[in-house]
Amino acid sequence: MNLLIKNMVCNRCIRVVREELENLGLTVSKIDLGYVEIDGNPSQVLLNNIRELLKKEGFEIIEDHHTEVVEHIKRLIIDEIHWKKGKKQESQNFSDFLVKKTGFEYSYLSSLFSSLEKTTIEKYIINQKIELTKELLSYGEQNLSEIAWGLGYSSVAYLSNQFKQIVGMTPSDYKKQHFKNRLALDAVNNVTTIS
Repeated sequence: MNLLIKNMVCNRCIRVVREELENLGLTVSKIDLGYVEIDGNPSQVLLNNIRELLKKEGFEIIEDHHTEVVEHIKRLIIDEIHWKKGKKQESQNFSDFLVKKTGFEYSYLSSLFSSLEKTTIEKYIINQKIELTKELLSYGEQNLSEIAWGLGYSSVAYLSNQFKQIVGMTPSDYKKQHFKNRLALDAVNNVTTIS
């Protein structure tokens, strides 16, 4: 049986979901961000137990197509921004990227995402980039110019302006204060965004 899991956006999430399912006596044959394949077909009672157990851990089983598509968009964006850090992100057009990866027209993806997430895909992408910028600034291994280049920004000033609009301070002020108030990846879309 295949399960699509909402909020399963990092390797720690994968580990937690695997452990919880295996504690229920299930065999996980494949697991990835937002996706679990378990052997057999659990009874409705066991499926309800899985649902409740995952809910306690902050996850949900996705049971409708629209939510599934939106979660897929979010996983693609997170993977492209966060897990490929260190490799220069081309100034790619995320709309073309998402159309290619999902097979849906961008107007459909954009409308669906906005209706379910109450923010746009573009703002979600910016928020993910700013969250990664906060992480990289906290590490202190790269300067802002290197971070901007790695995230595909056309200039340091552009990244700085977006950062200040979202975080409320400049990247250098953020770094000086050594703030550690980073967000979990699945909570990034809940922050105040630029207009």
